[in-house]
Amino acid sequence: MRTGHVGLNVTDLARSLAFYQDVLGFEPLGEGKEADRRFAFLGQDGELVLTLWQQAEGAYAPAAAGLHHLALSAATLDEVRAYEERLRGLGVEFAYEGVVAHGEGRASGGIFFHDPDGTRLEISAPAGAEGAPAPVPGAPTCGFF
Repeated sequence: MRTGHVGLNVTDLARSLAFYQDVLGFEPLGEGKEADRRFAFLGQDGELVLTLWQQAEGAYAPAAAGLHHLALSAATLDEVRAYEERLRGLGVEFAYEGVVAHGEGRASGGIFFHDPDGTRLEISAPAGAEGAPAPVPGAPTCGFF
C-alpha cells in the first residue's frame, strides 16, 4: 500500500486554497461550495494529492493526536531551494534557517515551515543536503519542529 491522498482540516478554505494552489503549485481538481460543506480536491498531473476540508475551529495543535506533519518530495535540492525562495518572498516563516539535513550526515534534507493554519510542512529531496546542518541532535529533523 501507499498513501492515496492526505486530507487536512482548515479554518478558511479560500486562504488555504491560495496557499496550496498558488504558492505550492497544486492544481484544483474539484470544489464543494455549499455554505456548511466547503472542501477542495487538489492534485498534481491530474492525480489527487490533497483534500482541504473547511471544518476546523482553530489552528493546528501539535500536541493533539493526528497528523504530525505533511512531507512533500522534490526531485532535487535545487527544486527545494526554489520553493524556499518563493515562500520567503511571501513572508512564510521557517522552522530552521535554510535547507537542513534530515539527520547528522544524511544526504536527504529540505525546508520546514507552516501553512496558514499552522500545519507543519516539509519539502525535501533525497540527496544534496550533505554538509547541511542537522538542527535536532539525536532525532530526525522533521520530528520536533
